[in-house]
Amino acid sequence: MAEERCGFVTLLGAPNAGKSTLVNYMVGAKVSIVSPKVQTTRSRVRGIVVKGDCEIVLIDTPGIFKPKRRLDRAMVAAAWQDAEYSDKCLLLVDARRGLDDDTRSIVESVKKNKLKADLVLNKTDLVKHAKLAELSLKLNELYSFSETFAVSAVTGDGVDVLERRLMSEMPAGPFMFPADQVSDLPDKLLAAEITREKLYMNLNQELPYVSTVQTDSFSEENGAVKINQTIYVEKNNQKQIVIGKNGSMIKKIGTQSRTELEKMFDCRVHLFLFVKVREKWEDNPEHYRSWGLDFNA
Repeated sequence: MAEERCGFVTLLGAPNAGKSTLVNYMVGAKVSIVSPKVQTTRSRVRGIVVKGDCEIVLIDTPGIFKPKRRLDRAMVAAAWQDAEYSDKCLLLVDARRGLDDDTRSIVESVKKNKLKADLVLNKTDLVKHAKLAELSLKLNELYSFSETFAVSAVTGDGVDVLERRLMSEMPAGPFMFPADQVSDLPDKLLAAEITREKLYMNLNQELPYVSTVQTDSFSEENGAVKINQTIYVEKNNQKQIVIGKNGSMIKKIGTQSRTELEKMFDCRVHLFLFVKVREKWEDNPEHYRSWGLDFNA
């Protein structure tokens, strides 16, 4: 019997580089929420990939950017902390966006910390080969990446090559998680994340960033799941927007969330949403603990 191998791989990158989409594709299940808006990922999410005698624990980190708020600082600090203690790092770059200021700053930090990192150019289905080659050259001039890969996290093109490379580099050791487990995210937090994703998809401008979702209770009864959740916002007018005219928006968000949760849990889901105003919810350490973030970062 072959010796088991297991290791941690942290995905780094600017907001919307496609980290969560890549994790979901490699895991083969949705373990991290995605949206067109930046900074969708807040919590540490570990996706688990098992192939034969090898287990790869993928750590999906919040996008790295110049932090302005307490939550921003905690998210960025978590990303670098995960990178420091991983067996391998992947720097994902949106090939369409190219070498922007955010990416340049991240590369400089990778270099400063002497991280063992591969470069992954993502969204290759949307750019021409010549641009990929030029971008790869520029980035490798800034830092000597171990390897460079070109992938599309949406179509899966090139992901198998990346996956084989990672498997060959994982150290010997027992599996950290059961072979049939796809994530370490508790069901309560996963349910909250799914509802928060629907907030991002349905609400415009800054409102998603000043809101959060908390699962107050999660119980199983007669083959169904009952979930009570609270959506916290900072102002009364934001509460009215989330609720919508005659409750239309909160109903839409609830329907979308419940439909996806039923697919995930493979059972009937009774979802009850409440909206409350909490002016400084971002200063509540309890939220940070549930996300695996350091309140004092």
